[in-house]
Amino acid sequence: MTVRGIRGATTVESDEPLNVLEATKHLVVEMAAANSIEPTDIVSVLISTTTDVKSSFPAKAVRSIEGWKYVPVMCTHEMDVPGGMAFCIRILMHVNTDIKQIDVRHVYQKDAISLRLDLEK
Repeated sequence: MTVRGIRGATTVESDEPLNVLEATKHLVVEMAAANSIEPTDIVSVLISTTTDVKSSFPAKAVRSIEGWKYVPVMCTHEMDVPGGMAFCIRILMHVNTDIKQIDVRHVYQKDAISLRLDLEK
């Protein structure tokens, strides 16, 4: 077993707390399901948002998922690069797993699909 990083990203149409929390929860649940990850497998979760997302802490959504209360989660802002994607939430989940790196299923939703077309399986 080794630690692997699982990436994911999604977007929200506007910076409203409910939008941020629902989009984050949906993304995290899909990332875990796609890789057969249980909360006890997770080392940590790092969430970044573009600077236009600031109405709520996305980590709050992760902690609200059944069984995820003790998963270490941290939020930060993404670099504010001109021309970058707006209203974007990115996640890097570190997990203990036997999955080979090439077999990790990264999850990109909504407008964020365009960020990593090379990872589509």
